[in-house]
Amino acid sequence: MSGNELRAQAIANITNRQPAAHTPPGKLEDLWAKDVFTLGKMQECLPKSVFKSLHKTIKTGAPLDVSVADVVAVAMKDWAISKGALYYSHVFYPLTNATAEKHDGFISVQSDGSVISEFSGKVLVQGEPDGSSFPNGGIRSTFEARGYTAWDVTSPAFVMETDNGVTLCIPTVFVSWTGEALDKKTPLLRSNAAMGKAASRMLKLLGHDDVAPVNSSCGAEQEYFLVDANFASVRPDLLLAGRTLFGKSPAKGQQFDDHYFGAIPERVQIFMQDVEEKLYRLGIPAKTRHNEVAPGQFEIAPFFESANVASDHQQLMMTVLRNTAKKHGFVCLLHEKPFAGINGSGKHVNWSVSNATQGNLLDPGDTPHANAQFLVFCGAVIRGVHKYGPLLRAVIATASNDHRLGANEAPPAIISIYLGSQLQDVFDQIAQGEVTGCQAKGEMNLGVDTLPVFPKDAGDRNRTSPFAFTGNRFEFRAVGSGQSVAGPLVAMNTILADSLDWMADQLEAKLRDGVELNVAIHDILRDIICDHGAVVFNGNGYSSEWHEMAVNQRGLLNLRTTADALPVLREQYIEDLFTKEKVLTPVELGSRFEAYSEQYIQSIEVEAKLVVSMAKTIIYPAAMRYMAELANAIDDLGDIGIEFGKDSVVTVAELTKAMMASVSNLEDMLTKHFMSIEEHMQFCAKTIRPLMDEVRDSADALEGEVADDLWPLPTYQEMLFIK
Repeated sequence: MSGNELRAQAIANITNRQPAAHTPPGKLEDLWAKDVFTLGKMQECLPKSVFKSLHKTIKTGAPLDVSVADVVAVAMKDWAISKGALYYSHVFYPLTNATAEKHDGFISVQSDGSVISEFSGKVLVQGEPDGSSFPNGGIRSTFEARGYTAWDVTSPAFVMETDNGVTLCIPTVFVSWTGEALDKKTPLLRSNAAMGKAASRMLKLLGHDDVAPVNSSCGAEQEYFLVDANFASVRPDLLLAGRTLFGKSPAKGQQFDDHYFGAIPERVQIFMQDVEEKLYRLGIPAKTRHNEVAPGQFEIAPFFESANVASDHQQLMMTVLRNTAKKHGFVCLLHEKPFAGINGSGKHVNWSVSNATQGNLLDPGDTPHANAQFLVFCGAVIRGVHKYGPLLRAVIATASNDHRLGANEAPPAIISIYLGSQLQDVFDQIAQGEVTGCQAKGEMNLGVDTLPVFPKDAGDRNRTSPFAFTGNRFEFRAVGSGQSVAGPLVAMNTILADSLDWMADQLEAKLRDGVELNVAIHDILRDIICDHGAVVFNGNGYSSEWHEMAVNQRGLLNLRTTADALPVLREQYIEDLFTKEKVLTPVELGSRFEAYSEQYIQSIEVEAKLVVSMAKTIIYPAAMRYMAELANAIDDLGDIGIEFGKDSVVTVAELTKAMMASVSNLEDMLTKHFMSIEEHMQFCAKTIRPLMDEVRDSADALEGEVADDLWPLPTYQEMLFIK
């Protein structure tokens, strides 16, 4: 079957599709964490002393008593088997943005040939997957295959149920035989410990005697696209690259803003409800669902959780979205820019820090100007983002996210902070030497008696800011939709720890010199605003004026591409930061640069090879067939004395020739070799990508010329609007 016939068949399959039925899931209370080995389930089945030990580790970060592992393993196995599990898996998160798992059976063969179900504490605590093929950034050679997984008791075990069976899943860290972190979880746990230690030190200096462990929290808003699987199956670019490498913009896109928050299509809502049911069973607090800006784009957002659990749940959510989409005849696209010309997808990471005794440390309260605790922690964030802004840019740097950043649909690649008018005014007063008050929140009166009068926030929101304060947390808006949130959380926790340590050193010195506490705090905050206030910007981050001001007047970096951003990880001050806070060793940090740089290059080269293949084997034949048919038609018209259509043949011929010339050039460039990885990345950014765009420009123009019934690829109009 030819390409255009496959496209026609795909449309027929979709339009003739029978609506899927959805069975109401029942009460939320009955679903919640049904498939999770929760603290409540542990308390029911564990001896009191064992549960008490585990509970202390989970809640306070106390060292894990491995002597309890055998008892926990038996209880966990019995619970999992009662849910239908025959296998278990140590789940870990390598440097791929994906989730890794190896399944092992509970089966143990006895001497008499019989079998029993067995799961020991030793196996629970430590696993040994073959780690030879995971990215390691040069930490070890390929032939050195040993890697270890170690049980993370702070993230609950769960069972994953699929049509193929039930598996007990145990969240773990993943390290090499020599002890280096090969995963995203280990640095996250270290960064949270560093931040918690620094925050506790600061709280005690502020006069708190009772300080519970401080933890970071995360709530990540996940955007995604849904495309019918019939269309995706005949689009090699969607299948292999996750985005469309060709496609002419339809007459209607998102310009009417009629999709955003519109009525959710029935088929999509059934899919969403199925996803949410699965998430609730896994203890993932899905809170919000809605249509996003672009046609075919949607969002799901969970309630915030502790950062480590939230990171694990984010990985699980992406898995559930993809797998559930298949059951509903969709493909879920988590690429940051699946379709050119319309909004891409991000993953806004809402981040805060809190504990059980002092609460949310980034909550300004009703009088932020008088809330010294909040001002200290907010000031620490300002200093950290200014000093380490390039690091924040580097941890969101991927080939796919480069399509979003700075494209007037997402924040620019310049890292700045939005505080809002109220907090900006407070910090301006601090810089000037005296704080007398702050802007009131006020009320919203809509002038209609039947409508309520309600309090309004002291300031507006700013969607153009990459790092925005949004009431009681910071929202890192530049994170890509397909990324793990662990990297951004590691960076935010670590820079906060560094700033709090610096401020604590300053505060201790001033207190030793006899300076009164509030005066000392004011002086430190004034220094921070004077030295680091350049990073605060409340205006339009899309404007060319801001880009010029940020770079030329404020000294901020505009790292436009991943090729520009990733080398930041090699800077000495970044290495010093992670070494001082004991989050990443120099070897571990270097491995991240190597692994992520290689992924960037490979992503672009895979796309470039796809561009070449699709242009030569799909688009070029379609154009030639159309020219042949058109030429025959012109000849037939000429036989009866009508001269018509030659201009169309010339146009198609010129576009086809231009496309194939660009393809030939792109093929040649893909054979180049380079001495350094930095040089190779810059070549991908500045040469390969523009050549891919050249091929696409000609191909997309051809789509507008070739007869629709001969065009082989599902169009944007079809993929975005036919559900």
